[in-house]
Amino acid sequence: MFWFALAVNTIAITFLSYVLYFRRHGRRDLLLAYVALNTGIFAVVSMLTSREVGLAVGFGLFGVLSILRLRSDLISQGEIGYYFTAIALGLVNAVAAPAPWTLLGLDALLLTCMYVADHPHLLARYGRRVLTLDVVHEDPVSLRQDLEARLRARVGRIEVTEVDYVRDLMVVDVRFRVPRPVSAPAPAGRGRPRDSVLTPLTDWLGGR
Repeated sequence: MFWFALAVNTIAITFLSYVLYFRRHGRRDLLLAYVALNTGIFAVVSMLTSREVGLAVGFGLFGVLSILRLRSDLISQGEIGYYFTAIALGLVNAVAAPAPWTLLGLDALLLTCMYVADHPHLLARYGRRVLTLDVVHEDPVSLRQDLEARLRARVGRIEVTEVDYVRDLMVVDVRFRVPRPVSAPAPAGRGRPRDSVLTPLTDWLGGR
């Protein structure tokens, strides 16, 4: 069962780190980190003969490595998701080696969730920015109008994180939605525009 679990783990971490992460985000150093952590946890947990001990040590490594990695560098929330999934794959494949169908099911669940959640077409028009403005707005309406003019987008939530009256600036955390590009009218008999066919799921998830 060990060699089967090793083969499945190798395929799973290759798919996660290269096919999903690297091809979408292009950061080579984190690809190496994902592969190394996944392989290391799989090797250590697989060496332990007791399943209970292996599970406890695996979760201990999960916590310790997570703390060390998250304190060592600044990474995005999306990259943190890949980081934890790489660790989880190594732990699942090592502990569930005696149950091949459980192993395959959990791997498929983890990889499918990451594929869907990080798909570039999912909620692509929604964004977040932390902006430093060279003016202090006392009126929330004028602040929203200024942000929408700067971002050329519809502003949702606004959180003011810092106001400096001495230097006349303020820092705001903004959530916004970029308007859909206006497409040319479809020729007669061609049906709905292509954009309207591809985006209903994104619009529904965005709360339209």
